[in-house]
Amino acid sequence: MENIQAAFWVVALLVVLAVAFDFMNGFHDAANSIATVVSTGVLKPQQAVLFAAFFNVVAIFLFQLKVAATVGKGIVLPGVVDHHVVFGALIGAIFWNIVTWWYGIPSSSSHALIGGIVGAVIAKAGAGALIASGVLKTVLFIFVSPLLGFLLGSLLMVVVAHLFRRASPLRVDNLFRRLQLVSAGLYSLGHGGNDAQKTIGIIWMLLIATGYTAASDKMPPTWVIWTCYIAIGLGTMFGGWRIVKTMGQKITKLRPVGGFCAETGGAMTLFLATALGIPVSTTHTITGAIVGVGSVRRASAVRWGIAGNIVWAWIFTIPASAFVAGVFYWVGLVLFK
Repeated sequence: MENIQAAFWVVALLVVLAVAFDFMNGFHDAANSIATVVSTGVLKPQQAVLFAAFFNVVAIFLFQLKVAATVGKGIVLPGVVDHHVVFGALIGAIFWNIVTWWYGIPSSSSHALIGGIVGAVIAKAGAGALIASGVLKTVLFIFVSPLLGFLLGSLLMVVVAHLFRRASPLRVDNLFRRLQLVSAGLYSLGHGGNDAQKTIGIIWMLLIATGYTAASDKMPPTWVIWTCYIAIGLGTMFGGWRIVKTMGQKITKLRPVGGFCAETGGAMTLFLATALGIPVSTTHTITGAIVGVGSVRRASAVRWGIAGNIVWAWIFTIPASAFVAGVFYWVGLVLFK
């Protein structure tokens, strides 16, 4: 495989851009891991973001880099990626993240990045340059992860309701307030483990394309791994409060027991996807789990109109970021000759 000739400053600039995306991913998706803890009053927003950021970074010690390998080597055929493709992909993803963050819509940073890669690659070499199995696996999990979150969240809610049917509501509330710290910690581990690896994957892709790393290497450079985990943790620390409100309160009102079941169901889904090496959306997963928990109480407890708006944002994420990435691939050709 021939390496692309790119000036060092171009590669450095793209690494900085990727780390900025990672930071924004933490900022944008912080709400997913802490919305339920905040909305049930277990932690104050400032405490919750520090708590989530800590577990985001600790995830570095727990998960293998299977998601990074999927993004870095499993979506695009070898030899297609160059610095223009990476530039287009990152701008497409960042653009969509800013738009959805501004309007407070919980869309997926992960699928914005996948959409960005797909759009930039199609602009360069057509759809034939994509690895169908890698793309299909990711697209399939757009539907599987919220569904799994929904099923696990609602199942846990049913089991817990049965186990504590004779306990007083106050006692149940107090117990699950404490247990929510465990479930929120697990969810933040899952968030760090899956999401930081997507940025590791795109930097790895760039370093392979420009010859800074060999394609045969089993792992990306250590500095890439640490930089990405720390960036997502810092992003979470400065987390976006706009989306926290939508996730924690607007979809359905949650009590501590519901928050625990939603986060635990979501965390189980993320752990499974990360073990399988599938980049999934933490946003989709926790939304599915929150809706599952709300619908166990009664279907009317879920504000389906808001859940519907969120679904529309999901459907548009990959095409919108792909379109912007395609446009910026051509812009990149002019900028980085």
